[in-house]
Amino acid sequence: MFMNGIAKYFGRRVFSHTNYHRIIRQKKTMPTLSQLIVPQPVKSGPDDLNVGAELTGKLDKEEVMKWLSKFYQRREIKAAAIENGIDNYIYHQTYLSFRKFCLEIDKLPVDLHVTFSDIIAGACHLDSLLPYFIRHAKQVFPHLECLDDLKKISDLRLPANWYPEARALTRKIVFHSGPTNSGKTYHALERFFSSKSGVYCGPLKLLASEVFYKSNHRGVPCDLVTGEERNFANISKTPSSHVSCTVEMVSVNTPYEVAVIDEIQMLKDPSRGWAWTRALLGIVAEEVHVCGEAAAIDVVKEIILSASEEVELRRYKRLTELIIEESSLGTLEKIRPGDCLVCFNKQDIFWATRQIEAMGKECAVIYGSLPPGTKLAQAKKFNDPDHSCKVLVATDAIGMGLNLNIGRVIFNSLIKPTVNEKGEKEMDTITTSQALQIAGRAGRYGTQFSTGYVTTMKNEDLPTLKRLLSQHPEPITQVGLHPTAEQIELYAYHLPHANLSNLIDIFVNLSTVDDSLYFICNIDDFKFLADMIQHVPLPLRARYVFCCAPINRKIPFVCSMFLKFARQYSRNEVLSFDWLGRQIGLPFACPNTLLDLVHLESVFDVLDLYLWLSYRFQDLFPDASFVRDMQKELDCLIQAGVAQLTRLLINSETKVSSGTSQAVEAEENRSALFAKKPSYSHDRNAMARGNPLSSHGRIADRLLSEGLLTPKMLEELKKEWQFQKDCEKESFEASDRFVHKSNPVKHSRNDTLSTRRLSRKRRT
Repeated sequence: MFMNGIAKYFGRRVFSHTNYHRIIRQKKTMPTLSQLIVPQPVKSGPDDLNVGAELTGKLDKEEVMKWLSKFYQRREIKAAAIENGIDNYIYHQTYLSFRKFCLEIDKLPVDLHVTFSDIIAGACHLDSLLPYFIRHAKQVFPHLECLDDLKKISDLRLPANWYPEARALTRKIVFHSGPTNSGKTYHALERFFSSKSGVYCGPLKLLASEVFYKSNHRGVPCDLVTGEERNFANISKTPSSHVSCTVEMVSVNTPYEVAVIDEIQMLKDPSRGWAWTRALLGIVAEEVHVCGEAAAIDVVKEIILSASEEVELRRYKRLTELIIEESSLGTLEKIRPGDCLVCFNKQDIFWATRQIEAMGKECAVIYGSLPPGTKLAQAKKFNDPDHSCKVLVATDAIGMGLNLNIGRVIFNSLIKPTVNEKGEKEMDTITTSQALQIAGRAGRYGTQFSTGYVTTMKNEDLPTLKRLLSQHPEPITQVGLHPTAEQIELYAYHLPHANLSNLIDIFVNLSTVDDSLYFICNIDDFKFLADMIQHVPLPLRARYVFCCAPINRKIPFVCSMFLKFARQYSRNEVLSFDWLGRQIGLPFACPNTLLDLVHLESVFDVLDLYLWLSYRFQDLFPDASFVRDMQKELDCLIQAGVAQLTRLLINSETKVSSGTSQAVEAEENRSALFAKKPSYSHDRNAMARGNPLSSHGRIADRLLSEGLLTPKMLEELKKEWQFQKDCEKESFEASDRFVHKSNPVKHSRNDTLSTRRLSRKRRT
């Protein structure tokens, strides 16, 4: 129970002994509720007359200070304070404020003035100050007055009761359990298509869009609702009886005959799990079909039991065979048609793509930050049997959301970077669930790859992969919850001086959760955005909505645009298409380098943010249709960039424009180089011997993508590195000139040109 309580705060389960001790250390450093409350200054009343002084005479401030010191040190007073909810921290802070109030204010309240006068005269006991001290404490720390109300608001033990409309129905819950490529979602969707009304809830826009198109293609009018857009099936823009949406956008007030909740195991997600919990408990539907891993069966049964409902379980087996190969791939030369190389960072994707294309094999590339349209275009190219592209290089983004005809999955590595509770990057082996999800993409029913194969790039990873795939995912025991806007508004009513980030901290601190079943989702991103726009004057509800925006806080450009959006909104100024175009640098150009491509991806995220806000603040974000058209054009440019990724990588190193003879020559030279050195490990080492900021590029690309390095800084570093090489070369040439001093005629024309180029570089 104690470990579950810790997990509740951090929004994640405790899986290992190491994680346990890490969280224990952080638990010790967590601020208490008292430390979260900002003390409020207390001012005297507006009375012009000092009535107390007229009744009992002026107080001796030295005597007041002496008696206050005795009052503070009395054990009986400390015990009485604790009985009134005043801990040691509040007790000390209140004493400092009370002493300052009594000594610096000339016109004390009449009753307090008289009491001090009586204590100094020996007419009453020192403890008579206690009621005034407690009154002052409640003024300095307002939560003491309403602590019970705050605890009641943040009581999250019975989330099933938050949805009275769903509880008014006797819902039929059907759990479709099975691995990837087992047909579980297919059977649930068949019931969706045949219903009079229905809603599909998916984890990604890609999945929601796929169901939207499938439904309308089958003659079942279906609307699409995501965080950024709403597409109507009917030309008249009237709502259809069927809706396909991302899970966060599902309505818990609209009645349906059938609801489908896909990837139900996402209940455990540290950031988004609350959305699946809300959908499972709150959807108003006669039938609720949930699809996902068997690891979620028990926890779903527990949740549904709390709502006095039952679960019907339907199990499915994989439709195609999945075989783990007995040997690793070892070298990229063994790549064959239908292969998918899975990498866990973009740098490895870029490296592998360049290696494979240097062998004359065309690649499709898919990673998380690509726009949906680009992902679909790359998937379509890979799936097309008549297309020359037969190999896919991707991150774990292929785990869900895309239909891919993969024959064999090859894990480039089993180590995936993760972010811990402090926001620090850690490297850890992928989980059993992740391994099964990714490996399961091999071998798709109804395609030429009726049998799926899986292996690793490195021989030492193969035993680990076999162990992971032989296990079952660890059963899910806790699911996510998240404070609602209404709850935060009630908190703000009781604590009007607290900012939004502070309110969230207080809410989490006071929340009561059934630790055996629930945890509070990670709120770090929410607090990050709240702190970013704290100085921007916004109404609380608008501030809350802004902080719920799904942005990547690691991208500085996106964060700066988020702040600009908030400032413009606070001034009640329209964020027009023209204004947006000036901020993001219209018109766009086709990317020539990798840095250009990364920037266009971040611009696409900014347009997504605009559309997300336009859905909620239509009056000040009015040009959603124009922005959507702009986004389509940008998607095409990004597709063009990804289609010629190798050229972008070369241009990033040579700094030449696309289409020039130098670029073509550089590409030919690089291809020849890699053709001579096809070995996986040999190629990597060969690249490492070059410029660490150019030829290798992995560190520089990572720093650029994370915003830790700017293009200007990168240029300066390259100049320093080049200057060092030039100095070494100059030293060598000086030595050579000294040796041949007696015969200067032997210096070649090339040496002279080289010296001139060096002089120009140094002058630059």
